[in-house]
Amino acid sequence: MSTYVGTGILTRQALRRDRVIAPIWVAILAILVYASAAATPTLYTTAAERVRAAEAINGNPAVVALYGPILEVRSIGELSMTKMTVLYTVFAAILIVILVRRHTRVEEESGRLELVAGTAIGRNAPMFSAVAESTALSVIMGVFAALASIGGGLGVSGSVAFGVTWTGIGLITTGLTLVACQLSASARTCAAMVAAALAVLYVLRAVGDISAEWLSWISPFGWNTRFRAWGEPRWWMTGLYVGSAVMMIAAAQLLRSRRDLGSGILAARPGRATGSRRLSDAISLSFRVHRGSLIIWSVAMAALGIVFGAIAPGVSGLLDTANAQEIISRLGGPGGMADALVAAVLSLTGIAVVCFAMSVIGHAGGDEGDGRTEAVLATATSRSRWFAATSVVAFGGVLWLLLVTGIFLWIGYGAVGAPADSHTNMIVPAALVWVAPAWLVVALAAALFAVRRSWTAIGWILPAACLVISMVGPLLDLPDWFVKISPYAHVPLLPGAEMDWSPLLVMTGIAILVTALGWWRFSRRDIG
Repeated sequence: MSTYVGTGILTRQALRRDRVIAPIWVAILAILVYASAAATPTLYTTAAERVRAAEAINGNPAVVALYGPILEVRSIGELSMTKMTVLYTVFAAILIVILVRRHTRVEEESGRLELVAGTAIGRNAPMFSAVAESTALSVIMGVFAALASIGGGLGVSGSVAFGVTWTGIGLITTGLTLVACQLSASARTCAAMVAAALAVLYVLRAVGDISAEWLSWISPFGWNTRFRAWGEPRWWMTGLYVGSAVMMIAAAQLLRSRRDLGSGILAARPGRATGSRRLSDAISLSFRVHRGSLIIWSVAMAALGIVFGAIAPGVSGLLDTANAQEIISRLGGPGGMADALVAAVLSLTGIAVVCFAMSVIGHAGGDEGDGRTEAVLATATSRSRWFAATSVVAFGGVLWLLLVTGIFLWIGYGAVGAPADSHTNMIVPAALVWVAPAWLVVALAAALFAVRRSWTAIGWILPAACLVISMVGPLLDLPDWFVKISPYAHVPLLPGAEMDWSPLLVMTGIAILVTALGWWRFSRRDIG
């Protein structure tokens, strides 16, 4: 029997399991590409304005480190896709990491792959079904990115080349994730390895774009800019993406052949003979499980705060047209441009940190599905205590991450010199006002999990919908009633606006009520 027998069956099964998360993720990215392509020409109506904006971006090291340089300063396409070319491909890469890890290492760790291997399924079929799915998804993401760009009014050839870079990042992430999944027997460690590798590649690209250009050629994120999609595309660079991905997949296959099912190339360290007494408490145990993820999120939020804090004081030079400043004012509210940018960044951060809470709730759903919740409830831990442990880490994590963002935003803001008309002392409170809508979204997701375990994944739709409404609404000037569907639309836009406690107290009260109803439901439904 061939070792690849069953690849098609497993691929179809993987596509069925991902039929919710993959389309939603791709659709959101495509909508963001379309919004950026459609909105930017209205912000910079003349060639002179575009050149000034591009030169201002290239002259700001913090912006270049975050988004990459603009090589074709006269190109409306490159100006429109500045964020999408590098930063947003990270989000495309994250989707590939989630899916490849889910269908390879997670299946091995849970023991399900051993059961599958007991049937007429070849040894290499699981890995290559993950390759087939992620390759197809990478191509689809590239096609949708190109179509969204064309639909937004940008040129066809540049849009196609831009889509190729997205596909290339997807292919490379596939190979990178597969290699990581052969190194460790722990799915959590594999995720940390891939996250660290992507972070290193992004930092190499950032340093290369600012000073030593050769470093940008080491990183696939740097290739996205050097592809010159909106000028004279370097089509030969397509081979860099494909060749690198093929080599990493081949390396993963070689490593796979040298280890046993369920193990990793790197030997797992034995745990302590006895556990800490603190782990006997459900809340401490939940915090210990999510400690690594919370540390990674904290570092990411601190870096984001520092970078945008350094950018904010000089934002007036980057957005020197009336239309561009109006868009930022819609997102960030009244006050100076620096205050408006801070509020706009925090409004999106308030949505992003909800993803940490979603992962905590999703982990609780996974524990229940795998039978670990029953094992915990067989001890002296009550259902109420177990539900409270998940809720405390989810809600507390959101509060902590927004606090970290506010503190480091304040540090970055002050380090480069705040404008005279800004409200520097209100930056940390400005971050904390987004706790209320974030808690409301988390409470709704927790309630979905409490009603039925299989509804846990639906919770991801909530932050995704808020993100689309918050970003696309102001850019496309959508009706006010539509934008106000999102709880994030009711938050006072500090630091430039006046504080208004009413919507925050109402949303916090609703979040407490929904969580209580979720707790009541969870304490009465069947487990498993």
